[in-house]
Amino acid sequence: MEQSRVLKSLSAMAHDTRLEIVRLLVPRGKDGLAAGAIAEALGVSASGLSFHLSQLEAAGLLTSRKASRHVIYAADCKALGAVIAYLLNDCCARDPDICACTDEARQTEQAGA
Repeated sequence: MEQSRVLKSLSAMAHDTRLEIVRLLVPRGKDGLAAGAIAEALGVSASGLSFHLSQLEAAGLLTSRKASRHVIYAADCKALGAVIAYLLNDCCARDPDICACTDEARQTEQAGA
């Protein structure tokens, strides 16, 4: 992945609402959610949500498709994974201490679930 694309992706996620959108959509996989359901779940106005969704989609982190009268948004997990891989591999050179921290964080989350 190119550095410019990674920076665009990180910039798009550097907002609390947009990060919450990603957090909401990732577990839903390719099925995604309709824009109205996202707005309701996050308590965001339709116009505000539209802006945030367009930022994430322009960064390549979301996909959208029409389903009847609805637009369904889904997280592009491959793109998200590429951003994370870039950070780990290219920026951090797979530093063992950093990689160990990601494993510890995952284990902590699983223990709390």
